Amino acid sequence: MLKIRNWPPKGGVINVGTGVFAESMQEQGAGVYEVKWQPPAHGKVELIDILDKLHGRDDIDEANQTAIERFRSAQPVLIGIGVAKETIPGFGDRMLLHAGPPITWERMSGPLRGAVIGAILYEGWADSPEKAEELASTGDIAYSPCHEHSAVGPMAGVVSPRMPVFIVENKTHGNRSYCTLNEGLGKVLRYGAYNDEVLDRLRWMEKVLAPVLKEAIELSGGIDLTSMIAQALHMGDEVHNRNRAGTSLLIRALVPYLIEVDYPQADIRKCLEFMNSNDHFFLNLSMPAAKAMLEAAHGIPKSSIVTVMARNGTEFGIKVSGLGDQWFTGPAQIVKGLYFPGRSEEDANPDIGDSAITETAGLGGFAMAAAIPIVQFVGGVPEDAVRFSEKMYNITIAESKHFNIPILNFRGTPTGIDIRKVVETGILPQINTGIAHKDPGVGQVGAGLVNPPWECFEKAITAFGKKHANRS
Repeated sequence: MLKIRNWPPKGGVINVGTGVFAESMQEQGAGVYEVKWQPPAHGKVELIDILDKLHGRDDIDEANQTAIERFRSAQPVLIGIGVAKETIPGFGDRMLLHAGPPITWERMSGPLRGAVIGAILYEGWADSPEKAEELASTGDIAYSPCHEHSAVGPMAGVVSPRMPVFIVENKTHGNRSYCTLNEGLGKVLRYGAYNDEVLDRLRWMEKVLAPVLKEAIELSGGIDLTSMIAQALHMGDEVHNRNRAGTSLLIRALVPYLIEVDYPQADIRKCLEFMNSNDHFFLNLSMPAAKAMLEAAHGIPKSSIVTVMARNGTEFGIKVSGLGDQWFTGPAQIVKGLYFPGRSEEDANPDIGDSAITETAGLGGFAMAAAIPIVQFVGGVPEDAVRFSEKMYNITIAESKHFNIPILNFRGTPTGIDIRKVVETGILPQINTGIAHKDPGVGQVGAGLVNPPWECFEKAITAFGKKHANRS
């Protein structure tokens, strides 16, 4: 039942979706209370018909409950660091992994092209940016989405064979996920930069940072990421665009073992300084943690739960648990937010990165109410952060058992995006993210908020209806 505060007003009317009527009443001096309403599925008859056939289906609801319970019972634990080619399943020779759905060199955005060029230089496959670009376009490099290898990559998300990667294991279901180590901010590979500073940093991370952290992680016996994320949410993070608390907790967990590793003190100190100066270091753990949880929920027949949301800078793609490995794509959107001095939307590349896996898991933009300070980086006021989180409960089927939001009376974060609810309500998932420059080699230009394109969910519900409209 619709409830409106302070109703009825003297001489007022409620208007539902009829703009001409509202204007007429206002001209006559009447108070008009607007009710935001739109027909289900944007009024598309064919989609409404699909929703009718999928509504109230016990078999779908049971499948979704199975998916959610597999998600909620997952226990992602950081168990080590490995070399990408030796660790990530299906990693071939002359292969580069990237963020988002599949894409060819010809269709790659500027920052993704820049990251590919940088990775080729890092691997030593070419000795100049010009030769690297030429090689990238020849067909001699195999490009594959991170998500198709149980991996995730922030922004451009490029992973090359030599790069060190975190190994996260879901102790409940046995599946593993992978992610590179976070480079920090500024000119970095994930934003498409590839100068000497970027490459030197990557080499140091490979030769010093990764071995030091690998030994410390092994000495620790593994680090429980569920507990760490839960604590971070209570300390002002949403573990996507804000990771200050998570990074601090990680450092605190590692320090007792870092002092025991068999490496020079100068190297250990530099590793600690690097992590301490990089508030986003924990992002590359919250992402594979979310991936490990969601991959356990993927492949459940008749489940309408979204298990992947990812962007390659050209397209936004989603996967649905009950629809296998099929991607449903639409054009990546321009992020709305705050830009660095001298930058504007004209400089921005469309939305990019696998980091929306956090939102898919009920974190990031879905948990903005836990991270009130983030609004100063993405625009808006504290009330907006609460409103964004509350809105996401309308398109999810459950609440997290482990992750909760203090300001919402410790309510569990909205969990389990249901494509049926997205199409029915017209509400799109809320994502907060960084903004990359549209040209290769430039880097980050801001941060803000974005939604997936409607097309992803329209295509997904259509495919789901074709497969599951009948109860058989």
